[in-house]
Amino acid sequence: QVKLVESGGDSVQPGGSLRLSCAASEDTTCMGWFRQSPGKEREGVASIDNEGLTTYADSVKGRFTVSKDNAKNILYLQMNNLELEDTAMYYCAADKYGDVWYCFYDAGYWGQGTQVTVSS
Repeated sequence: QVKLVESGGDSVQPGGSLRLSCAASEDTTCMGWFRQSPGKEREGVASIDNEGLTTYADSVKGRFTVSKDNAKNILYLQMNNLELEDTAMYYCAADKYGDVWYCFYDAGYWGQGTQVTVSS
């Protein structure tokens, strides 16, 4: 029911920055970012609810910031000081009923993903 479209993925050097965005077709109660690298399990990166509560994976704390424009239904992920290990397909997710934790571990709707590659 909710359509999600990610953008902003690119190739960047270690230490660089990147800003991802995700446009949702309708209102949601929470949104989040997940990532998956070849041979690894999908992991939650960051999530946020409409009150501004957030949660982050330990590996990105202090480097990534998640935010949401509730009026425009646009989710953002500001990624700074990128590392080689951040290379992955990043997926946007959202739910119309879940809380911030639900959008960190699972969600009802998913985007197609945007590729982030960190290399020298």
